[in-house]
Amino acid sequence: MRASGAEWARDFAAFTLKEAQACWFAFLFFVAVFAVPREGLLGVPRYDVLLIWALLVQAHLVWSGRETWDELKAITLFHLLGFALEVFKTSAAIRSWSYPDFAYTKLWGVPLFSGFMYAAVGSYIIQAWRLFDLRVRHHPPYGLAGLAAGALYLNFFTQHAIGDYRWVLAAFALGLYARTTVVFRPRERDYRMPLVLAFVLIGFFIWLAENLGTFFGLWAYPHQLGAWARVHMSKWSAWTLLVIMSFTLVVQLKHIKARIHIPE
Repeated sequence: MRASGAEWARDFAAFTLKEAQACWFAFLFFVAVFAVPREGLLGVPRYDVLLIWALLVQAHLVWSGRETWDELKAITLFHLLGFALEVFKTSAAIRSWSYPDFAYTKLWGVPLFSGFMYAAVGSYIIQAWRLFDLRVRHHPPYGLAGLAAGALYLNFFTQHAIGDYRWVLAAFALGLYARTTVVFRPRERDYRMPLVLAFVLIGFFIWLAENLGTFFGLWAYPHQLGAWARVHMSKWSAWTLLVIMSFTLVVQLKHIKARIHIPE
């Protein structure tokens, strides 16, 4: 039975509300980005204030039950992987981007809050899974998915030494997830979407958030040092690939694995 226009409207409103709830960590983080002046608060540098705020938000999510301890472990892994990538990309030999402001909580030139920007992606996926009662049909075998995720992550490092194989890996991932669909439920009716399309859309919104982050001077790419300019569209593809890696890590959680269908 097809949904009426009114039902579509109610489902869309519920979808929008749940998307906002799933983005709770990212939303609260950007509230701080907008609110905290560049010179910091009460003598505390801005990067340090953002780290304190991110820790408080993360603690609130666990205390309120919106995230479990197992989920927190997965999100911490995102933080560590993201921070390692930040250290490499901002190193003197690479300088893909930089964090120009002073902070007490900087290690190797990278403020510790930066890992939470990657953790926010994992938090979104976990929250969306719960809120939308997500189920995945025709997920590729875990071994192949893990191989693709590992290769995508390593390529962010090795592209500076042996070349960028982003598009080769993207084609491999596209073939791997070509039959995969995600089933989600805003209210009472199920909807389906190709999982690859979900990856691309999430990557796009992260790219928009990255433009906001650079506009407010949290970090800067070389072409933004004189004056702000839009982040290159190529970063959209990079974020999409990072979303694939993040998704692969999230599906290892036991309660999520139970909703994954791997065809024989």
